[in-house]
Amino acid sequence: MTRWVLHVDLDQFVAAVEVLRRPELRGRPVVVGGDGDPTKRGVVSTASYEARERGVHSGLPLRIAARKCPEAVFLAVDADAYLAASEDVMATLRGFDAVVEVLGWDEAFLGVDTDDPEAVAREIQRRVLAATELHCTVGIGDNKLRAKLATGLGKPAGVFRLTGDTWFAVLGDRPTDALWGVGSRTAKKLAAAGVDTVAQLAAADPADLAARFGPATGPWLVRLGRGEDHSPVSDSPWVARSRSRETTFQQDLDNWDEVRREVAVLARRVADDVAGEDRAVVRVVVKVRFAPFATHTHGHPLAAPTTDPGAIEEAASTALDGFADRRPVRLLGVRAEFEKVEP
Repeated sequence: MTRWVLHVDLDQFVAAVEVLRRPELRGRPVVVGGDGDPTKRGVVSTASYEARERGVHSGLPLRIAARKCPEAVFLAVDADAYLAASEDVMATLRGFDAVVEVLGWDEAFLGVDTDDPEAVAREIQRRVLAATELHCTVGIGDNKLRAKLATGLGKPAGVFRLTGDTWFAVLGDRPTDALWGVGSRTAKKLAAAGVDTVAQLAAADPADLAARFGPATGPWLVRLGRGEDHSPVSDSPWVARSRSRETTFQQDLDNWDEVRREVAVLARRVADDVAGEDRAVVRVVVKVRFAPFATHTHGHPLAAPTTDPGAIEEAASTALDGFADRRPVRLLGVRAEFEKVEP
């Protein structure tokens, strides 16, 4: 039998959970974000397919979502409900003879030995639907990267296989940001280097991209363009690399003394979160979103790994000093990054 990687991704997960709780919303555009009030500041966490057809997507400000889709039903985020539904899905996946690597609330990789991965994929869909009433898409690949991308090609509620044999036929002419791990900024930098498609990225000179993106990132991008990924499916528990808190203000903060006080409040909350971890913090990052929507970050390393709340707060204050701009602020965030744990 062959070892296959299956990527299971629940379709419109958060919106689907809400529709299960409110069947009268089925077929209507549903937007979940913030406290559910689109007149307030906040962003879309997820949108149903009906809302996506009207231009609503994750990360979009709620007010803009309301303008794009005024007939949408807006709902508050209910993390406990999504976590409960996710646990039911993951318990179902662990019932298979497979290695299960959980990626988040709504997706997981399965390492499966089989000669018929499509049959396994359809059985996964059947069991998940029977256990939770939720639909999922299953991507099949000969590595994790290809399985992940196959899922996007199979949505919604489909099964799609992507392998080294079909990689360029399916993706070769697509833009580089079709790849998992290539965002819009990287795609623009690649385009400036004359690399517009996946096939062109695969054929690029690793040394040339190393000069442009760095000695590790450049060659990695070329391997990405070729669909190469040697990382195994692992059932080791996911370990957070950081803890963070952030606040969106309904009115811009014009006074930077107030900004500093709010950063201190967030830093203390993060320190409380860190207290529950058996790991020390090595760096603190402050995020500032200026009005109307420009976001910047500055970080500050700690002198030594620590969980001391005072040191975390002081590092956040020092990071804030890195912002020379004193424009009005609409969002603040503080992130504490843990020291790496050696395997």
